[in-house]
Amino acid sequence: MSPIRILAFAGSTRTDSFNKKLIKIAVKGARKAGAKVTLIDLRDFPMPLYDGDLEEKKGIPPHAKRFKKLMKSHQGFLLSCPEYNSSISGVLKNAIDWASREAPGETPLICFKGKTAALMSASPGGLGGLRGLVHVRSILGNIGVLLLPDQVAVSKAHEAFQPDGSLKDPKQQAAVEKLGRSLAALLQKLHAS
Repeated sequence: MSPIRILAFAGSTRTDSFNKKLIKIAVKGARKAGAKVTLIDLRDFPMPLYDGDLEEKKGIPPHAKRFKKLMKSHQGFLLSCPEYNSSISGVLKNAIDWASREAPGETPLICFKGKTAALMSASPGGLGGLRGLVHVRSILGNIGVLLLPDQVAVSKAHEAFQPDGSLKDPKQQAAVEKLGRSLAALLQKLHAS
């Protein structure tokens, strides 16, 4: 059986993003479990704000096509989702919106239906981004993504990381790595045939 492929990214473009640090920990867990993980930065896929008129005139933008192609070629997603004003970040929502657009001859929501995802977040606030995860979970669930029930939210993120990018709290570090392992294990079971 060929290895499970997981696409991993944070819903932030900030260089020193807490969520970019967090996703790397989950990636480590998924790779330890035997998954082939592609870690990307949404900054490398700049997309205009979704606009139906723009899509009608020019089609799906090139970076959105590249992003969509990556999503289609992976069975699962690891997502670290910053919380912006108690909700999903604009860059993550915009990427989802563009990826949901059908190219001619495509099945609706081809990037999402039948895929499996694990969610996590890190935030300087006391809830660790939990309120935003509720919205991400709702959006992805409504477009056909199976979501792991387990998730991790790291609060006081500005104090949570070591200089090497690991988490200071060993239990949190283990929980985030476990999330990556759990996604890989579930995908291996789902795609065993």
